[in-house]
Amino acid sequence: MRLKISLLKEPKHQELVSCVGWNTAEELYSCSDDHQIVKWDLLTSETSQIVKLPDDLYPVDLHWFPKSLGIKKQTQAESFVLTSSDGKFHLISKLGRVEKSVEAHCGAVLAGRWNYEGTALVTVGEDGQIKIWSKTGMLRSTLAQQGTPVYSVAWGPDSEKVLYTAGKQLIIKPLQPNAKVLQWKAHDGIILKVDWNSVNDLILSAGEDCKYKVWDSYGRPLYSSQPHEHPITSVAWAPDGELFAVGSFHTLRLCDKTGWSYALEKPNTGSIFNITWSIDGTQIAGACGNGHVVFAHVVEQRWEWKDFQVTLTKRRTMQVRNVLNDAVDLLEFRDRVIKASLNYAHLVVSTSLQCYVFSTKNWNTPLIFDLKEGTVSLILQAERHFLLVDGGGIYLYSYEGRFLSSPKFPGMRTDILNAQTVSLSNDTIAIKDKADEKIIFLFEASTGKPLGDGKLLSHKNEILEIALDQKGLTNDRKVAFIDKNRDLCITSVKRFGKEEQIIKLGTMVHTLAWSDTCNILCGLQDTRFTVWYYPNTVYVDRDILPKTLYERDASEFSKNPHIVSFVGNQVTIRRADGSLIHISISPYPAILHEYVSSSKWEDAVRLCRFVKEQTMWACLAAMAVANRDMTTAEIAYAAIGEIDKVQYINSIKNLPSKESKMAHILMFSGNIQEAEMVLLQAGLVYQAIQININLYNWERALELAVKYKTHVDTVLAYRQKFLETFGKQETNKRYLQYAEGRLLYENSQKLLRDLSTRKTVPLSSSWFGFDLQTLNPLTYLLFLCISCYKAQNQDAFLPYPGPLFPYS
Repeated sequence: MRLKISLLKEPKHQELVSCVGWNTAEELYSCSDDHQIVKWDLLTSETSQIVKLPDDLYPVDLHWFPKSLGIKKQTQAESFVLTSSDGKFHLISKLGRVEKSVEAHCGAVLAGRWNYEGTALVTVGEDGQIKIWSKTGMLRSTLAQQGTPVYSVAWGPDSEKVLYTAGKQLIIKPLQPNAKVLQWKAHDGIILKVDWNSVNDLILSAGEDCKYKVWDSYGRPLYSSQPHEHPITSVAWAPDGELFAVGSFHTLRLCDKTGWSYALEKPNTGSIFNITWSIDGTQIAGACGNGHVVFAHVVEQRWEWKDFQVTLTKRRTMQVRNVLNDAVDLLEFRDRVIKASLNYAHLVVSTSLQCYVFSTKNWNTPLIFDLKEGTVSLILQAERHFLLVDGGGIYLYSYEGRFLSSPKFPGMRTDILNAQTVSLSNDTIAIKDKADEKIIFLFEASTGKPLGDGKLLSHKNEILEIALDQKGLTNDRKVAFIDKNRDLCITSVKRFGKEEQIIKLGTMVHTLAWSDTCNILCGLQDTRFTVWYYPNTVYVDRDILPKTLYERDASEFSKNPHIVSFVGNQVTIRRADGSLIHISISPYPAILHEYVSSSKWEDAVRLCRFVKEQTMWACLAAMAVANRDMTTAEIAYAAIGEIDKVQYINSIKNLPSKESKMAHILMFSGNIQEAEMVLLQAGLVYQAIQININLYNWERALELAVKYKTHVDTVLAYRQKFLETFGKQETNKRYLQYAEGRLLYENSQKLLRDLSTRKTVPLSSSWFGFDLQTLNPLTYLLFLCISCYKAQNQDAFLPYPGPLFPYS
C-alpha cells in the first residue's frame, strides 16, 4: 500500500494554507493566510474562490458540520465552523456566507470540532480554555481552564468526553461534572495535534519531540515512532480506523492503526499543518506551508485468498494474479474503488455508486448492482452471502446480488462498526452493541429478525471482539468473543428459554479467528499461539479440553501481533512491524471434522490410528459424545487412557432403556437438568431421584419424591446413611420435618402391634400433644384410626405419609 501524490505546479494560495476540509468525497475547501477560501472540485480538477475573508481574519482551523443527523441523512454538509486568530469562530455556509461570528477566546481560537451528532461544538484557544457551544453558537459551558495554550482537541467516540492537549500532557475530560479526569504525560515536547477515532477507540498524538504515538482510551501506549527530522505538525485517522496519516516538513506518511508505516512520501510542501481524510477513506488532503494543497490517493492495497492476489493498481483498476499459473486479469471500474473483500471464492468490490461481485472461476462477467448509499465502510463475507455496511444501515446480499435482509436495533450507529464488532456466518449475524458493550445482538441472516426468542447475549464484562464459527448446523452455531479482561469465551447463539451458558476457553487472548473450512479456533495468548481443534469440548467433557489444544511459542511474533486470516490450515499473522508470518497447522483435525460431520465414524477412528496423536483421539472422544456415538467414544477414551470414563460408557451401554442411556450420556456431558428432564418425561421417576442422590443434590431428590409421591422413605434412608458416614447431625429443616413424621408413623405401627398383647398402653403425651394415659386400648385404637384417616385426607400417602399428625 502506498500514497499517490498529486501536487499542482503553482500553488493556488499566496500564503500558507492553515486548514482544509472535505465537503463530499470529491469536493474540498481550503483556507489560507491570504484570507481566501478556495473550493477544489476533484472531478473536473477546477478550483474556485468561495469568499474573500476580511484582511484582519486569519483562519486557523476548519471543520464541516457532520452529515448524519440521527437516522436522517444528508448528501453533503451545508456549513462549517472556521476558527480564527482574532479569538472568534465563524459559522459559514458552503456558499461562503458568514452566518454567525462569535467571540470565543482571548487570543487565537486554535481548534474547533463538532461532535459526531452535530449537537455541540468544542473550541480551544491560546487562553487555555476549553468551551462547549450549541450548534447555533450559544455558550453552554467552559469545560476546563489552564495556564498554557490548548493546541488541539478531539471528541470521544460517544461524544461524552473531550480529549485536549496541555503542554506535554494529554487530558481526557468527561462532560459530566465531577467525573474522573484522565491525564498523562504523552510527549517530551509540546503536543501539537491529537485525533480520536470513533471506530477503533484509539488516540493519535503528535508533538514537537518529532514523534507520533498511538494510545488506547485509557492512556496506555500502543506505539511510539522513532524521532523524525522535524516536529510532527498533523495527524489524522481514516474514517474506518484502519489507517492514519502523519504530516511534517516535506513529509507525508501512511500508517497502519498499530503504528507501523506503509509508505513515506517526501512532497515539496513545507510543513503540512492540517490533514483530513475524504469521507470514503480513499484520499487525503493536506494544508501546506508553501501555499499548496497536497492530495494523496491510497493505492496498491492487496487482498489475498488461497491462490489469488488482488491489487488496487489505480483508483479505478484492479489486477488479479493467480500465483499457480501466473495468469493476470485486469478489472476496470466506472467509479473509484472504495472497499473490497476477497474470500470464499468471491471478490466483492464497492465503488462510490455500485457493488461488483466477481467469482474466482470467472473474472470477466461480474454481477453488478447499485448501492443504496455510496460510502461502504465495511464488507464481510460468509460462504453463502456477504454483508455491506454504509452510513444508512447494514445490508445482506447473496452472491447472485439478491437483497436478503437489513437487521436493525435500537440506537444503531453504522459509522462505528468494524470487523471486530460485526461477525457473519451462513445463518447468523452478530453485532456488538456500542451503547452497552456487554451486549451482543444476534440476527437471523435470511430475515434480519432477532434470533430465537429475541433475547440478547449479555456478558458480565465489556466485549472487545466477536467472531462466529462458520460451519455446522444453526442449532450448533457458536460465537467466541474476547472481553475487557482479555478472557476468551464461547457460547451458543441459540436463544430459546433458558439462558445459554458462557464458558471461558482461555485467558490473556489478544486476537482470535475461526477457520473458514471447519470449526477450529485459533488465538494469540500471552506468550503462546493456541489452536482449539474442537472448542465444543467444553460442552461435552471439560476435563479433556487441554488434550484437544495445539500450542506453540509466540515470542517470534513480537509485541501486539494480530491474526489476519485463517484459511484452510494456514494462519496469517501480522507482527507489530507490519511483516506477515504464515503458520501451517496440522491438516488432520480438519479432515476429522469432515468425517464426523458426515458420520463416517469408522474412517475417523482409522485416521486417528494412522496419525497416532493424543490430540486427535481427544477430539474424536469429544465429538463422539457430542453426537451420541458411545462405541467410538469408548475407543477414543481408551486411547487417551481415561479408564474411568471407559467404564462409565460401558455401564451406559448396558442400560435397558433408550431414555436411560440418553440421560446418562447427558450426565456424562454435565447436563444434569436435561438428563433429569429426559427421565421424568419417560416416567422413570426413581432414576431421576437416584441421579440427584448420587450427586448429593438432596434438596432436589426430596422435592421430586414428594412431588411424585413415591420413594420418600428411600431418600430419607440414603440421607441418614450419608449423615452417619460423615458423623453429622441433620440440620436441613425439610428433612427434619419429614424424618419426625416418619418416626411417628413407625411408633404408631409398633403401638398397633403391642395392642394385641397388652390391656393398657403407657404413652408419651408428647406424641399427640395431650395425655393419652387414661385411654383404654379400644378407645385409643379408634382415635388412631381417625387420625390416620384425617392425615390421608391431607395428601398423606403410604408407606411414608410425611407429618402424619399435622395438629397438636
